[in-house]
Amino acid sequence: MSTRMQYFLKRAAKIDRKAMWKTTKLLKKRSGKSRAWLMKDMLQCAVKYNAGYIDYKIAEMYRLNDEQRGTVITRGISNEIVRRMNPKEFWHYFDDKAEFNALFSEYIPRRWLKISAETNPEDLFALCRGRESLIGKPLEGSSGQGIRKYTTGDWQQGPEAFLQKLLGDGIGILEEIVVQHPKMASLCPTSVNTCRIATLSGDKQKGIVYAFLRIGNGKVMDNVDCGGMAARIDLNSGKLLTVGADKQGNTFLKHPMTNTSIIGFTIPFWNEAKAMCMQAAEKIPEMRYIAWDVAITADGPTFIEGNSFPSHAIPQFAAHYPDGIGILPEFRKFIDI
Repeated sequence: MSTRMQYFLKRAAKIDRKAMWKTTKLLKKRSGKSRAWLMKDMLQCAVKYNAGYIDYKIAEMYRLNDEQRGTVITRGISNEIVRRMNPKEFWHYFDDKAEFNALFSEYIPRRWLKISAETNPEDLFALCRGRESLIGKPLEGSSGQGIRKYTTGDWQQGPEAFLQKLLGDGIGILEEIVVQHPKMASLCPTSVNTCRIATLSGDKQKGIVYAFLRIGNGKVMDNVDCGGMAARIDLNSGKLLTVGADKQGNTFLKHPMTNTSIIGFTIPFWNEAKAMCMQAAEKIPEMRYIAWDVAITADGPTFIEGNSFPSHAIPQFAAHYPDGIGILPEFRKFIDI
């Protein structure tokens, strides 16, 4: 049995059929095609392209021909790229946020503290002193899950009580809040709007394979899984090339909160951000494919985190590829896939 078929059968056994059926209802309205046609087409894409129903929705595969579908990085293809590029024994440098902050400290000037039962309350008090708010995160995790903002009211009962609250909330690291560049805040001030910059050290070449700006839409986080949007970044100029698009398929020429135009928006310190990612990628050369989350401050770029298993959803939004040609050809400039 082929690896592709094994992957399909494994995924089929775990599929959320209720969510898949719900997706066909949404896509019926968008495409004008019947649910029966969509179900059949989804299954064909699953077998031929290793595409899950979420891949199918995000890339709007129902509107693509076979040639176009072959340029989409589906979940199965993404898994294969990560498996080849990133040995699992090195993931911990990126999956553990405290370990990441320590390893890449030269690019992370903000103060932070690892939270555990052994955390010294005095160290926690020192971090809280003089600050109005801090960001707490689980030690591991993605998509903005479990991230909380804490303010002075949370630690007014003293560091011991605050430590117990953090432990109860599942917080593994507490950080000083990043203050983004005023121009970045002009897009959306409620969240730090981060650049997702993916470095790839391939057999053909190494460099940046793609970059997107993640933009918040009213919440503390800019993640697309938390209601945020994304727009493609031109690698040379740092300008946004496309409309903002969210995971539900909504598109935005201007940000709905600030009315700031998205297409043509230029990211400050773009060359510095690219150079930082390429330099950092040399620290763990065994990890050949990393998606870096970069915040832009008034003093330049800084890391928020690095991703050992980059999401393939952000660079696949259909609105970013109006000609139907996906991002896989960009990867083929670096590796054979």
